[in-house]
Amino acid sequence: MSTEAAEVINTVNIYPIALDTLSWDLFDLAFTDDVHADFGGAAVWNDLASLKEAFAFIHAPFESTQHVTTNHQVVVDGDRATCLSYVRGIFIRTVPEGGSMFDSGGWYDDQLVKTAKGWRIRHRVCRMQWWTGNPAVLETMPEVKVEHVLNTLRAEAAAGTIAHIRNLQQRLR
Repeated sequence: MSTEAAEVINTVNIYPIALDTLSWDLFDLAFTDDVHADFGGAAVWNDLASLKEAFAFIHAPFESTQHVTTNHQVVVDGDRATCLSYVRGIFIRTVPEGGSMFDSGGWYDDQLVKTAKGWRIRHRVCRMQWWTGNPAVLETMPEVKVEHVLNTLRAEAAAGTIAHIRNLQQRLR
């Protein structure tokens, strides 16, 4: 693995540490100020400040979370890179009924740029592919709803919506 690819992976992996420790200042090491973050539906942010504010509010009610990113696949092209990685997120919160855990799996499709301070995610698409447990745990505010329509990696790749897959396919040409 190249040094550049390892740096990209380290950048992507800052995000789960920031989430699980509620250390929103660490987002500054993961994202550009003008980040476009699309977590599906209405959950879209177009700047770092609003992303940090929303995530602090959304995550405050959880008693604990654990996010794990794996299977990083990186393509570096000069001062730009893409990374597709898998995520599993476990959320713990006491709610009146149905259990206190929500467990989900999905993926991140990241587009990064190399800045004077290192690699940063400029564009992120996150999709949940599966979930189990109590969806009420995840619904910490009225705008946060667990969708029953899941976004399979297979379907999105076939539709051509994943930047990293498009990047890989261009390398085949």
